[in-house]
Amino acid sequence: MLNEAIILAGGFGTRLSSVVEDVPKPMAPVNGKPFLHYLFQQLAKTDITRVILAIHHKREVITDFFGDSYLGIEVKYSVEEYALGTGGGIRQALTKCKGEQAIVLNGDSLIDLNLANFTEQFDGSSAPMSMALRYMEDVSRYGAVETEGNILTEFKEKGQQKGAGYINSGVYLIQKEYFLNHTPEGNFSMETEFLEPTSRLGVIHTFPSNDYFIDIGIPSDYERAQDEFKRFEDR
Repeated sequence: MLNEAIILAGGFGTRLSSVVEDVPKPMAPVNGKPFLHYLFQQLAKTDITRVILAIHHKREVITDFFGDSYLGIEVKYSVEEYALGTGGGIRQALTKCKGEQAIVLNGDSLIDLNLANFTEQFDGSSAPMSMALRYMEDVSRYGAVETEGNILTEFKEKGQQKGAGYINSGVYLIQKEYFLNHTPEGNFSMETEFLEPTSRLGVIHTFPSNDYFIDIGIPSDYERAQDEFKRFEDR
């Protein structure tokens, strides 16, 4: 049973610094609660019982708030002594997972995905990884993808493509052994150094979605979250 999740919460949040100065981006308050609260709230409704938080920038703010347990979920930390990037952060956190697979979420974005369905599809395949996709009218701000059926065939980093299409939502299901065997230690980019080359191998599955999605990486979307996250209150 898949019961572990990794949340990437080590970024600097440079683009958000004009409105959120003294906490790391995943701790930016939304309606009085840190953004990470809503990710834990989402995971608490699943079989996830253990979360590894990948932390670096102002990490004490995160550890002081979440401690060893939050919303009934055990909390562990993957402390990055230097910034490991999205790929390196995932790799180090995976080494702290007890099981053979884990769900991975970005600490500054949320997709209101049916995680049970996502997991069920992944369990029924032999794929080393599955990526949740989200349809967007303009993909230029995000990593755009091309697929054949439910197989990822091409990944393009931010700004390489414009117009409507599917993007990488930042939610993955990963087989630990495969990822550890196909990635380097240290700092590397999940997007350019793993997803781009691996997409051409035809081994990554995808899970397309039109569910609610938001990335608070820029001030306008962070402000939008204050109103839109009312949907998650008392859920």
